[in-house]
Amino acid sequence: MDEAMLVETLAMEIARAIGPKANVRSLTNCMTRLRVELKKRDEERLKELASVEGVLGMHTSGEELQVILGPSRVQKVRARVEKLLDAAPEICALSMEKTAENASQSSAPFDAAELHEKIRKKNATPIKLFFRQIASVFLPLIPGFIACGLITGVLNALGKAVPDVTMTATYQLLTIAGGSVFFVIHPLVGRNAAEVFGGTPVLGAMLGALIAAPALSNVMLFGTALVPDRGGIISVLLAGILAAVLEKKVARIVPEMFSLFLTPLITFLIMAALVILVLQPVGGVVSDGIGLLATGAVERGGAAAGFLLGGLWLPLVMLGVHQVFTPIHAELLARYGVTILLPILAMAGAGQVGASLAVYTKTKDVHLKKVIASALPVGILGIGEPLIYGVTLPLFRPFIGACIGGAFGGAVVAAFSVSAAAFGISGLPLAMATDKIGSYLFGLIVAYIAGFIATRLLGFDDPAEN
Repeated sequence: MDEAMLVETLAMEIARAIGPKANVRSLTNCMTRLRVELKKRDEERLKELASVEGVLGMHTSGEELQVILGPSRVQKVRARVEKLLDAAPEICALSMEKTAENASQSSAPFDAAELHEKIRKKNATPIKLFFRQIASVFLPLIPGFIACGLITGVLNALGKAVPDVTMTATYQLLTIAGGSVFFVIHPLVGRNAAEVFGGTPVLGAMLGALIAAPALSNVMLFGTALVPDRGGIISVLLAGILAAVLEKKVARIVPEMFSLFLTPLITFLIMAALVILVLQPVGGVVSDGIGLLATGAVERGGAAAGFLLGGLWLPLVMLGVHQVFTPIHAELLARYGVTILLPILAMAGAGQVGASLAVYTKTKDVHLKKVIASALPVGILGIGEPLIYGVTLPLFRPFIGACIGGAFGGAVVAAFSVSAAAFGISGLPLAMATDKIGSYLFGLIVAYIAGFIATRLLGFDDPAEN
């Protein structure tokens, strides 16, 4: 099936699964995923959707349904889905027969979507849901971090290879462009935090701008000059969340006829005082702690720390607590311009690739081979869900093999102190955003090989033999 036909098929199947138009609260996309919020879900149709060719995985985060389609394709599919829903608002009632190919896919030896849903429900605890909300604050910022990180990474490599190029105007302008996300990160984080937690976005943005305002350095308070950006991203995140909580409480007290202007005024004034007196100092302590712990652990622990982090990342994902690392990456990037953790954690995905290759070379199950063949390319590009939920986790021992691969790859990357100027990407594409491309690629290869060997040694119960 060519790309145009695949996009059309995907769009029709998605529209059928989520429609009619009146049932769709929101329809957006990020770099790889179609993100949908529905009034009602037809679980049977969503289950069928998971088996459609081109759907790399499905995930539910809170009320949001995420359909993993991969980079570039997701934008095309979203645009087509919107047109289909507009053209046929009753589209859910349309009869769209599945192709024989898709029908054959539905007879899988195990159901990856069902497995993912069971894990999601198990992880739907208040604290883990809170972590997901925190991650949602940074999700819209990821394309900016990716773009700026790739620009910075390429410029770093070019500057080392051809030092004279750093004196050119083009190089200098691109350097400024590569750092542009950090010019606006505080208002954006504040805005998103307020919005995610149910407040007015602009109030969060204003608090983010206040925290980073250079004029703060001219103000003496209690005999001490204030410090712009004290607490960094952590202070902004706390300010946005608390502003949303406070705004709701103020709105209940203020008479409705005055609420339009009194609620935002009171909220902002109280939060501005709280930011200066409490959140900046507290956020500063937390921010300093994150920087010291993250960099110190890798610098002092070296390969051992990388082995531990790379090996434990996949279990953390399964437990649903991996989102806590999102603001940590953002804080490290805002503070140092790089994150030393991401290249290590990215090795877990490489371990998945190696483990899945081992399964492919040994299994006799035709369906499983098809799943691996379709998921491996996107796995190499850093999208690991199809391999996790469709291959390694259902077989279990290959999942352990993937963890071992990630551990060895993490040890290599940590030993060479590889850092990345972006987050939100993984796998092979992350190489261009790192400061040591060769060392990162070497870590990937080690993770592939270690994951492959570990899985072959551990073995697995082949679905074709059961």
